[in-house]
Amino acid sequence: MTSPSTTPVRRALFSVSDKTGLLEFASFLNSQGVELISTGGTAKALRDAKLPVRDVSDVTGFPEMLDGRVKTLHPMVHGGLLGIRGNAEHEKTMAAHKILPIDLLVVNLYPFEATVARGADFDTCVENIDIGGPAMIRAAAKNHAGVAVVVDVADYAVVEADMKANKNAITDATKKALAARAYARTAAYDAAISTWFAGELKDEFPRWLSFAGSLKQTLRYGENPHQSAALYVTGDKRAGVASAVQVQGKELSYNNINDTDAAYELVAEFSGPACAIIKHANPCGVALGADCLDAYTKALVCDPVSAFGGIIALNRPIDGRTAAKITELFTEVVIAPGADDEARALFSKKKNLRLLITDGLPAPDASGRTVRNVAGGYLVQGRDNGRITRADLKVVTKKKPSEQQLDDLLFAFTVCKHVKSNAIVYVKNGATVGIGAGQMSRIDSARIAFSKSKDAAKAAGFAGALTEGSVVASDAFFPFPDGLLVTAEAGAIAVAQPGGSIKDEDVIKAADDKGLAMVFTGMRHFRH
Repeated sequence: MTSPSTTPVRRALFSVSDKTGLLEFASFLNSQGVELISTGGTAKALRDAKLPVRDVSDVTGFPEMLDGRVKTLHPMVHGGLLGIRGNAEHEKTMAAHKILPIDLLVVNLYPFEATVARGADFDTCVENIDIGGPAMIRAAAKNHAGVAVVVDVADYAVVEADMKANKNAITDATKKALAARAYARTAAYDAAISTWFAGELKDEFPRWLSFAGSLKQTLRYGENPHQSAALYVTGDKRAGVASAVQVQGKELSYNNINDTDAAYELVAEFSGPACAIIKHANPCGVALGADCLDAYTKALVCDPVSAFGGIIALNRPIDGRTAAKITELFTEVVIAPGADDEARALFSKKKNLRLLITDGLPAPDASGRTVRNVAGGYLVQGRDNGRITRADLKVVTKKKPSEQQLDDLLFAFTVCKHVKSNAIVYVKNGATVGIGAGQMSRIDSARIAFSKSKDAAKAAGFAGALTEGSVVASDAFFPFPDGLLVTAEAGAIAVAQPGGSIKDEDVIKAADDKGLAMVFTGMRHFRH
């Protein structure tokens, strides 16, 4: 008896929503003497191409019914997929019921994800939930020793090459790989449906949580060379690094992608021209400006040493003047929602610089989840899409901030949201002038930012520290006056912090004693 791993393909069942490459693949199978069976629209496409095809209804003896909801859910189909080749009892049963073995199943599913993405109504989305397709895919994948299942048009070429090399047979190794891919596809499909349903029901944390993505690219390595890594894309339609087009430069690394995402999420917070320079997922300079060049120039002043080899994000298309300035500094990645011809030409001279262009900015107030692995599970939370306006600010000191200071406080607190905790951000005239990130003590963050502002002032040819006359924001409350006193020593004259400490009155008194203006935001922005 011929082993299932070398059984030639004699019969193939097609039922595809995406008809890319269908006619070419079916034509190849027909040229090899493979009998084609198909459903509805797929059968019509094959017939229109003058290919011989047998309708599934001829195989089952039943017409498609209930608006096409029932057509392949039948023993004549599933028996042909699930019957074990070489099993005497199975073959006897199949012969008794005139069930023909199906050697190749080609199915891609109703476009549920695309239907949801285009904003279709509830009933339309439900109607685009495929039932027969996943059932057939799972049946064929289970019986992969005797049946090959193709769920991705990219695999037509794989099957064709295998059949050409193996006298019309598909090897066991290929069938196993196709089966694994098939189960991954149905899992991702079900995850998309369950996620959509949970959203419709406003069930933020359903009893069973599924999420899935499709592979966009494998990466050279992860955070470190001994770690493997890949980039997957999901159904999230927010513009950003995952959907960006890489115009030029070396392949992106794991760290490039992580840092670029951090930079682009930050500049998307602002309506006016803005630039963020990121190093190791923390901003080392952020600024608003009259235009891209102005914003970049101001952002660079904050920490030009750390900016070397960093990531630059802009929330406006890049022009030639801005590109010329950026190319004066070694930069890993530049990302923006566009770049003119002059900018692209200038960047092209820097062969290693990666230029990413997106079709928009990620909406900062969009809902969504963040997921983090922990031993034995996942931590899941809603995105930090909290935003503060002037109306949210509560002045708690005797001295009130000026209009310019209020603008700077809002800007500083927004930047804090994107700095690793404990975060301290000094700002002057719409630009960061000192950033302290990721310290175990808020006092240390304030001191580090102050120290770096002195270095930046020296590099810019100024005496003292850039923080003199600045405002300062903290991502969480000052638990004691000591951290606030460091910011006063640095020259800050107005402070934004969430408030809420049992020592708030002590902190307010310290601010009053130092003649500082202070506002409470009522919102915390821890970022770990």
